[in-house]
Amino acid sequence: MNYKQNEKILQLTDKSLIIGVDIAKNKHVARAQDFRGVQFGKPLYFENALEGFQTFIHWMDELAIQQEKSDFIIGMEPTGHYWLPLAYWLMEKQLKVVVVNPAHVKKSKELDDNSPTKNDVKDARVISRLIQDGRYSEPHLPEGIYADLREGMNMYDQLRKDLQAVQGRVHQWIDRYFPEYTTVFTNWEGQSSLQVLKMGLFPDEISQKDEMEILSEIRKEVKRGVGLKKVRQLKEAARHSIGIQEGKTMAKLKIQTLMDQYTLLHEKINELWEMIEGLTSRIPGVQEMAAIKGVGDVTIAAFLAEVGDLHNYSHPEQIIKLAGLNLKLATSGKWQGKTVITKRGRPKLRALLFKVILPLVNHNPAFKAMHAYFTTRKENPLKKKQSLIALCCKLIRILFKVGKQQVAFSPEKMLRDIPHFRLQNAA
Repeated sequence: MNYKQNEKILQLTDKSLIIGVDIAKNKHVARAQDFRGVQFGKPLYFENALEGFQTFIHWMDELAIQQEKSDFIIGMEPTGHYWLPLAYWLMEKQLKVVVVNPAHVKKSKELDDNSPTKNDVKDARVISRLIQDGRYSEPHLPEGIYADLREGMNMYDQLRKDLQAVQGRVHQWIDRYFPEYTTVFTNWEGQSSLQVLKMGLFPDEISQKDEMEILSEIRKEVKRGVGLKKVRQLKEAARHSIGIQEGKTMAKLKIQTLMDQYTLLHEKINELWEMIEGLTSRIPGVQEMAAIKGVGDVTIAAFLAEVGDLHNYSHPEQIIKLAGLNLKLATSGKWQGKTVITKRGRPKLRALLFKVILPLVNHNPAFKAMHAYFTTRKENPLKKKQSLIALCCKLIRILFKVGKQQVAFSPEKMLRDIPHFRLQNAA
């Protein structure tokens, strides 16, 4: 649950022990204070290991006894991935863990000593002060199926990037050693073409190879559709090839290695996606979300991997803020700056939504009509990109309601925001 700043401050009492932890890869630093800002004891340096975590708990307990405190609130910056082991470990012990915005820490450093000096002890102190002022949020760390889904989608994205890299290297190899190859096989990723590439033959070797040997190799995977005519076209292209002839020994090893990587990555991607589909099938609301035209299974899995359990949110605006799509405005007196999105939060979620909204605008009639309205209305027409961002926020609201309440998407309800559709429905 998210609280307003005043409510966060009111949660702190004279029984609260506020702990600020500066996170590092190997050794963390902690400082303690009360709700008024009075510091207790010396900074604690503890290792990023079980023994260090236990030392940290023992240090907190001793301070609580000395200062007669009974409530703990532990804050930290979400620095990369280094904070996660400590956060999960503390939450398992039913301790309250909060996070502060790294931008807030950076901008608050000079409040105490009027100096831009940076060190771990000072950062821990700044973090505890931010908690005292209610400038923190409670993290929704993925658990159970959502933790598996986030890890799985991260792995899926990485494997797709690795596959794209291998595809690029195969393209480069063909351009260097057999540039005429694509005149025979327009799509080198077809099954017939892959079988030829796996043979690791250069043009001069293909031209001397027996037709039936090449055809029998292709037929191991492709039983129909490719015959001697295609093999003869390949041999003819090989006879007139201008491909490089030098460095053939290592170039042959390279294409064989690339094809092994290509095959393995495809197998792992398919295997992983089956597991991800098994996870998403167990989440309520996914079926209703998948029924929205233009929203695919990969989109839904990636969205839930970034957002987590929708029941952790009370309003879709929280997810909009998480994606960094909420607006910021700069004004001073009569001067008024541009209104832009904050770009805070999870960049992968923001990038996902923007990629999804483009095909939605082209293929989903409701989103297409909404985009046309935003960009052509008489009052305050939006530029194309502004409209797409507004539609990204609309998509979040739709996925939130459809997924959380498990109701079907209604284009008619969505189009009520457009005046002439509203008048048409009223008539």
